[in-house]
Amino acid sequence: MTLLSCISPIDGSVVAERVALTAAQAEEAISNMRLAQIEWAARPLQERIDLVMAGVEAVGAMNDEIVPELARMMGRPVRYGGEFGGFRERATHMASIAYRALAPIEVGEDATFKRMIKRVPHGVVLVIAPWNYPYMTAVNTVVPALIAGNCVALKHSTQTLLVGERMAAAFQSAGVPEAVFTNLFLDHHVTADLIQKRQFDYINFTGSVGAGAQIERAAAGTFVGVGTELGGKDPGYVMEDADLEAAVETLLDGAMFNSGQCCCGIERIYVHETLFDAFLAKAVEIVKAYKLGNPLDSETTIGPMAHKRFADEVRAQIDEALQMGAVAHIPRFDEDDGGTYLTPQILTKVSHGMRVMRDESFGPVVGIMPVKCDQEAIKLMNDSNYGLTASLWTSDIARAERVGDQLETGTVFLNRADYLDPGLCWTGCKNTGRGGGLSEIGYHNLTRPKSYHLKKVTS
Repeated sequence: MTLLSCISPIDGSVVAERVALTAAQAEEAISNMRLAQIEWAARPLQERIDLVMAGVEAVGAMNDEIVPELARMMGRPVRYGGEFGGFRERATHMASIAYRALAPIEVGEDATFKRMIKRVPHGVVLVIAPWNYPYMTAVNTVVPALIAGNCVALKHSTQTLLVGERMAAAFQSAGVPEAVFTNLFLDHHVTADLIQKRQFDYINFTGSVGAGAQIERAAAGTFVGVGTELGGKDPGYVMEDADLEAAVETLLDGAMFNSGQCCCGIERIYVHETLFDAFLAKAVEIVKAYKLGNPLDSETTIGPMAHKRFADEVRAQIDEALQMGAVAHIPRFDEDDGGTYLTPQILTKVSHGMRVMRDESFGPVVGIMPVKCDQEAIKLMNDSNYGLTASLWTSDIARAERVGDQLETGTVFLNRADYLDPGLCWTGCKNTGRGGGLSEIGYHNLTRPKSYHLKKVTS
């Protein structure tokens, strides 16, 4: 028996424990899902949409319980109110474009032939969701997959052990059959075994590069599609004509919100040399004003990191950078306990020879470098093994597009950062992964094309 335990970063207490399914138990559940999927896909599209959106609202009805529960599980302060706003926004958009995204492509019809390409569901979709935004990352795939006629097996991170259970219960209470949307408590070994046995017809994973590689290895030779959103080292670039106040506030929020534990968080900033000193002064002022503390306290603005090993990695990157000549600008907070509670940090005198500017930090630290021109900034922004988003700051939209065209990234932001627009494809390149979620492209990845070449019988 494998026991899955969620340990709170607040005080090390056990938030919840669940027994993981054995391989045989999981296979039985998936077999039931496979049978249910046939009936689910046969339902009218509008009926599926209505049931799924009712499930979304049922999650919202739990929000007063969810917000403190998330604080206990992964440390996000309750003052920010949880994730339901973004959860609903993404679901609503995907529901609104379903008819268009799933409509057959009409190739042509005449007296002899009718030809078209339909989009049909894969079957059983496995969603492996992360802990950092546990509801919003899951909804990216769960909602369009269900609307498209798939059944969904949700395996959530042990750090947010209760999220999948809550989501499944909410959707089932709204009328989505249990076998259509099932939460599975699985350990890594059983998950890999199920993938290798081709128990799933499509796999979507959000998490670390190492775990993504393990999933791809498990799926090798099964010909099952795997969509991944993995690590990031997202840059911001502030040009000389930028709105300085807006740039500082937005980029620092993008670097520090959720204790820096954001997929598209800002981890390195390049500032035109004419604005560098002013940018740095404002950035330091903002971060010094943060209140580090218990996330259940409404006064707390930055909570603990989700696990001590995550904080240890950030501390190691900072210490290595300081030994190599970097300068730290934020004095240690009194609440920094050497464990999950970590002082947010701004570093200058950094270089790409330092891990803090090269490896994913996924914590409340950002390095800031001055640059002389666009080409220098482009070279530095592209000097990374990752490519999820890049944030550009200028009043010249044509210049931003020219710079953006040269960046190796999945999304280019102008005068904003750390946001996911469900109308756009959420995608990345390099070690950030492959595939794409949300938008019409998200539906395309959760279905397969099926061609119809129909010859008519004529007298």
